[in-house]
Amino acid sequence: MLDLVEIIAGLVLLYYGGNYLVTGSVRLARVLKISPFIIGATIIAFGTSAPELSVAILAALQGTSELAMGNVIGSNIANIGLVLGLTALIAPLSIAPSRLKRESPPFLLATFLILGIAWNLEIGRYEGLVMVLLLGLYILRSFSHKEDFHEDMEDEVPLFAGKGSYYQIFLIVTGLIILVGGAKLLVAGGVGIARSLGISEWFIGITIVAVGTSLPEIVSSIIAAKRGHGEMAIGNIFGSNIFNILMVLGLTASIHPLKIKEPIEPDLLIATSITLLLLGLIRYGNHSLGKIKGGILLVIYFAYIGLKGTGSL
Repeated sequence: MLDLVEIIAGLVLLYYGGNYLVTGSVRLARVLKISPFIIGATIIAFGTSAPELSVAILAALQGTSELAMGNVIGSNIANIGLVLGLTALIAPLSIAPSRLKRESPPFLLATFLILGIAWNLEIGRYEGLVMVLLLGLYILRSFSHKEDFHEDMEDEVPLFAGKGSYYQIFLIVTGLIILVGGAKLLVAGGVGIARSLGISEWFIGITIVAVGTSLPEIVSSIIAAKRGHGEMAIGNIFGSNIFNILMVLGLTASIHPLKIKEPIEPDLLIATSITLLLLGLIRYGNHSLGKIKGGILLVIYFAYIGLKGTGSL
């Protein structure tokens, strides 16, 4: 009964947290005269990457660099395959050709940067500092591009309506906190019920826990897409993957150099390949992601999980 209460409470928190986050983000974009894509790629991406940052730093300090690296690479693959795949199945996503052209280079740069830097299974302190510097340049570049923002939005959240940017940032932070709390409750309840049914720990890990850690991105992306802000959903994934690489691994390596003892080259190649596939699917298809493309991304993600689980990768 307690597990069921946790699941219900988690779902309620996810709903309200996602609505607060998306509403505050769109309002902030309007106030700052920047696109919802940029808000998704910076503020929301930072918030959803914060848990990975804390896990990575703690893991590196404890001498388990593999956990720090695996957390980031696995999260980036899940962001594209699971989050965007599932979101596109529920609501179509689209992005303006000009924005895709402008935002693809930093997305690709971060992806190929980690492929090159981590290929020798080490990330040194100076390499980490360079990554943090690149993150700063990315943020400055993102907010330097002003534009007229005339998009109308139904105010599903009356809280702080018509207020300034500081109120909307507070609403965004509140939404993020509620989202993370809801995800933790949902995972705790799901794991509890699964264990009581005798389901294996490995299966629980690759299903309930794996999806649970991506729930903030999944819920915020679905809500944004269903309310007509597909660019924010795509921006969230672009930015989250960039922040995971440049902020999470960059800051972690700056504090404590990473030395990986396990072969991660296949995972790096898969993360790079799925990134290139995503850009190809968006570009060659009316700059959108629909049900078929979402299904392709999901199939690839679960195939990857299956291969990892059987030890084939």
